[in-house]
Amino acid sequence: MHKDSRPIQERRHYLRLDTVFPVQFRLESLDGKRFLSGWIQGFTSDVSRGGLCLSVNSLNNDLVRLLQDKQVKLSIEIEMPFLRRPILAKASVAWISKAEDGLNKYLIGLSYDSINVEQNKKIMRHAWTRKLFIPVGLSIIILLGLAVGVNSFVNFKLIRGNKALVEQLVGVIQESKTAKEKIGFIAKERLSLQEKMQDLEARIQKADKERSVVQRKIQEEEEKVSQKAEELNNLILQLGTEKEALRQSLSAIKLVEDSAAEDLQRLDKKKTVLEKHNFDKMYQWLLLHQNPRTGLTMSFEGDNNLEKWAFIYDQSLIAQVYTYSSDFDRVHKILDFFAKKAERKDGQFYNAYYADDGAPAEYIIHSGPNIWLGIAIVQYTHKTQDRSYLRIAEEVAGAIIKLQNQDPQGGIRGGSGLEWYSTEHNLDAYAFFGMLYKLTTNQVYAQARDKVLNWLVEHTYDRADIPVARGKGDATIATDTYAWSIAAIGPAKLKEIGMDPDKVLEFAEQNCSTEVSYKRPGGQTVKIKGFDFAPQRHLVRGGVVSSEWTAQMVMSFKIMADYYRKKNMKAKADFYARKADEYLSGLGNMIVSSPSPSGQGEGCLPYATQDYVDTGHGWMTPKGKSTGSVSGTAYTLFAYYNYNPLELRD
Repeated sequence: MHKDSRPIQERRHYLRLDTVFPVQFRLESLDGKRFLSGWIQGFTSDVSRGGLCLSVNSLNNDLVRLLQDKQVKLSIEIEMPFLRRPILAKASVAWISKAEDGLNKYLIGLSYDSINVEQNKKIMRHAWTRKLFIPVGLSIIILLGLAVGVNSFVNFKLIRGNKALVEQLVGVIQESKTAKEKIGFIAKERLSLQEKMQDLEARIQKADKERSVVQRKIQEEEEKVSQKAEELNNLILQLGTEKEALRQSLSAIKLVEDSAAEDLQRLDKKKTVLEKHNFDKMYQWLLLHQNPRTGLTMSFEGDNNLEKWAFIYDQSLIAQVYTYSSDFDRVHKILDFFAKKAERKDGQFYNAYYADDGAPAEYIIHSGPNIWLGIAIVQYTHKTQDRSYLRIAEEVAGAIIKLQNQDPQGGIRGGSGLEWYSTEHNLDAYAFFGMLYKLTTNQVYAQARDKVLNWLVEHTYDRADIPVARGKGDATIATDTYAWSIAAIGPAKLKEIGMDPDKVLEFAEQNCSTEVSYKRPGGQTVKIKGFDFAPQRHLVRGGVVSSEWTAQMVMSFKIMADYYRKKNMKAKADFYARKADEYLSGLGNMIVSSPSPSGQGEGCLPYATQDYVDTGHGWMTPKGKSTGSVSGTAYTLFAYYNYNPLELRD
C-alpha cells in the first residue's frame, strides 16, 4: 500500500471508490491549442464533485515535471460501466505525488475546469451508491441471480425455438427437392404418353386414307375390298380404343402433375417465409457478436486457434451488411476503430486484430484486406453522403497506388516487400478505384483503375484453356477469381476486353461445382450442391462446399440474370436465375444454430462442409464441426438480397 501524501484538506473532499473506472487522458498546453502527449491510460482512485484522483503507471519523467510545474491542462475521457460513451472533461493539476508501491506510479489530483453537470452527478451517485448501499447491493445480487436463472430458462427456450426454425427450413428444402424430382418424372411420363397419342393419330389417319382408297375400288373388287375394309374397320376400332385408354391415362397423369405442382408451389411459399426468417436470424447472429468496446466482430465462432481474431476483410463484409440494412450506428463503431484506434504501419492496416481489445492479432499486411476496408468505407459514404471516413479510404488508395507505381505494367503485388501478384487483389483494386472515381471524380483513381485492367488482360485473361489465372505466372484454378471477375468487372466490360462471361461461369461450374453429403449438428445427413475452393479432382480430400465462395457464385449468377434481363433475353436470364436459386437453396441446408451461449441459437453458416481441410490455396479451413463464419454468413446475406459489394448502385 502507498502512503497518501495529499494535503489533509484535499483528502476530506474526496470519496474513496470500491471500484475504479478506466480513464484515458492527454496533456494540453494551457491555452488549449497544442497536445503535449498522446493518450495515457489511468484509473480513478478517489472522486469528488469538483475533481478526481488518478492512479497512473509508468509515467515518464518529462511528463511528471510538466504536471509538477502545473504548466498543463488535461483532456480526460472517463469510462463508466453503465454508459455507452465515455464522460469527457477538462481539468487542471491540483497536486501530484509518487506512490510507494510501484515504479514510476503516481497519484494525480485534478480539479475540473469543465464537465457536464448531469454526467458529474452520475459519477457521484455511482460512488455514493457503492459506498453506502452495499447491503442493498447484496439483495440486488440475490434478485439478479434469480433473474439470471429465469433469463437462462427463457434463453434455453429461445435457442431451442431458433434451432427448430433452422431444422424446419432444412426439412422444407428437402421436401421441395423431392417434389421437383417427382414433377420431372411425371413430366417425362406425360411426354411419353403424348408421343404415343401422336403416333396413334398418325396411324389412324393413314388407315382412314387406305380405307378411302379401298372404298373407291369396292365396285371392281367387292369381295376382296370388303374383307380388307372390314379388317381396316376393326383396326380403326382397336386403335380408337387404345386412343381412348391413352386419353384417360393422359388425363389422370395431368391431375397428378397438377397436384404435384400445387404441392411444390405450397412448399416454395413456405420455403420463402422460412428463408426470410432464417436470414433475419443470421443478421441477428452478426449483431450479437459485435464487441461493444472495439466495434469489431470475431471472424470465426468455435475455432479455439482463431478465438477473438477479427480479420479486416470480415469487418468490411459486416460493415456492408450494416450499411445495406441502414444500421449506421454499428457501421460507425467499426469505422471509428480504424479511424482512431487501430495500429497501422506505413499507412496500412494489419490483416487481423483482436476483437476484444483491438490489438493486432497478425502482424502481416496484405493489399487485398486493406482494399476491402476501403470498399466498405466507399459503400457507406455513397449511401449516406457522410464523408467523415473517406479520408481513410483515400489513404488506403494512396498506399496501393504507390505500390502499383513500382510495377512497370501497373500490377499490384500482394503487399510491400512481397513479390507475388494475386488476381483477387487486383480485381479488388479495379472495383475499389472505379468506385472511388465515381464518388470523387478524381482522375487519379480512373487512371489507376485502367492500369489494373490492362494488367489483368495481360496476366490473368491470357489463356484459352484456363479463362482466369490465380495470379501472375500462376495458372492454378481458384473459384473466387471467376465469381469476382463477374462481380468486379461486369459482363459488359468483360465482353469489351474479349472475355466471354458465359464461358467464365461455365468453366467454374464444370471444374469447381461439387455435391457432398453434409452431416448436420443434429445428426441428419443432407446433400448439398455448391462450390469448392478449387477443382476437387486435384485434391485427395474429395469435395468440399465453401459457404462463402458458393454465395459469391450465386451473386455472379444473379448479375448475369440481371444483365440478360436488361437485354430482353428472357431465356438466358431465367437460366441464370434458376442456377442462383438452386445453389442458394443448397446454402439453406448448411445453416446451423449458433453453438455459443452468446449466439443464442441464432442462425449462421460454417465456413465449409468439412473442418480443417486443405483449400488448395495454401491454407486450411477452420477447426470445429460447428464453426460459425462471418464471411460465409455475410456473403450468403449478400447473395440472398442481391447486393454486390464490388459495385456502387444508385
